[in-house]
Amino acid sequence: MIVHPSFYEAFRFWLKLGFISFGGPAGQIAIMHSELVEKKKWISNDRFLNALNYCMLLPGPEAQQLTIYIGWLLHKIPGGIVAGSLFVIPSMFILFALSYVYAAFGNVFFVESFFNGLKASVTAIVFAAVIKIGKKSLKNSLLAGIAALSFIAIFFLKIPFPIIIIAAGIMGISGHFIFPDKFKTSKSKDVKGLEDEGYVVICEGVDECHINPSSRQSIGILISCAMLWIIPVGILYSISGFQLFFTEALFFTKAAFLTFGGAYSVLAYIAQVTVEQYSWLTRPQMMDGLGLAETTPGPLIMVLQFVGFMAGWNHHGNLSPVFSALIGSLVATYFTFLPCFMFIFLGAPYIEKFRDNQKISSALSGITAAVVGVVLNLAVWFGMYVIFPQTGKINWFAIVVGILSFIAMQWLKIGMISVIAVSGITGVVWSLF
Repeated sequence: MIVHPSFYEAFRFWLKLGFISFGGPAGQIAIMHSELVEKKKWISNDRFLNALNYCMLLPGPEAQQLTIYIGWLLHKIPGGIVAGSLFVIPSMFILFALSYVYAAFGNVFFVESFFNGLKASVTAIVFAAVIKIGKKSLKNSLLAGIAALSFIAIFFLKIPFPIIIIAAGIMGISGHFIFPDKFKTSKSKDVKGLEDEGYVVICEGVDECHINPSSRQSIGILISCAMLWIIPVGILYSISGFQLFFTEALFFTKAAFLTFGGAYSVLAYIAQVTVEQYSWLTRPQMMDGLGLAETTPGPLIMVLQFVGFMAGWNHHGNLSPVFSALIGSLVATYFTFLPCFMFIFLGAPYIEKFRDNQKISSALSGITAAVVGVVLNLAVWFGMYVIFPQTGKINWFAIVVGILSFIAMQWLKIGMISVIAVSGITGVVWSLF
């Protein structure tokens, strides 16, 4: 039975998620699936995967967009704004503090040690999520085959992610005609039927239900997002000595529309422009920033906040380095994530509407299967990064902690937060002794 939370209950969860969303998109999606679908039952597995499918197609951090989507489902646009903002705000403060320590002192030993242990437990969380999502999504051998092909295509053949998703959608549509039983989905619920999923509070009537697309609402969202971009850009342009931040605003807006397939797909472009063209930071600083972003909660694209920080710190002009770095961090974060809200608030109502179309549902079934393969790829990639941090060396500590974490959560049913905390503390102790 799906339970509809109050706005306050949801607020508390989104705040907590902002502090525990480690492990990149794979870890964050795993945590949300475990908490929202398995534990709290705020959203059904089918609806979770339907939202994830859409978010995987968008530029930008898919995990953050998924929180916006689910927050929007639960509590309309205010819910989406709160969910998406709280997913980023804790990591903003944490990364700013770490960036300052790095720039001023160049030492973040205890932080790195804590997250060395934490990464191992996150790896276990990701693999546990792949198993759970796979069991619920891959309902027959054909869908399992699509998942396997997706994994092989992206992991071994390095086929671009959008091509895999498009191919999976085509296979789903074709399967609707050739193997209808294999791609048959449960009959979608209309708005009234959403009462069975706990949405009676927010959908009191067909005309008023926020999940229905509306041209008027779409135009309002477009105008609002445009103004939320134009006004800050205009202010930055008009203030003397803020040319750096005006340039940042334009660059990070452009980067937000280029991040298809996750942050790693666009890091080379970001590094080339910020290091070689703008000289905002050095290449070693860029690599260190990536390491800091990987060890903090929130999406990996938060590395752009570090870039904004170092741009302000290194080119502070008449401003103090700290104040300039603060402005640079805020500009980078704001203009990187603003488009995410627009993509969800504009597109989600149409994604919900097309749940009633069996052909599109079949296509989404194929995409869902492919997404399982993609998430498995992320899990394997993240696991390899944790286990083999340096060429020729194996991190046996991470292997042991990861296995113990998996056993603790999967069979001993120990809470995820407890496992994460113990793993982090163990990492510090291990580094010291």
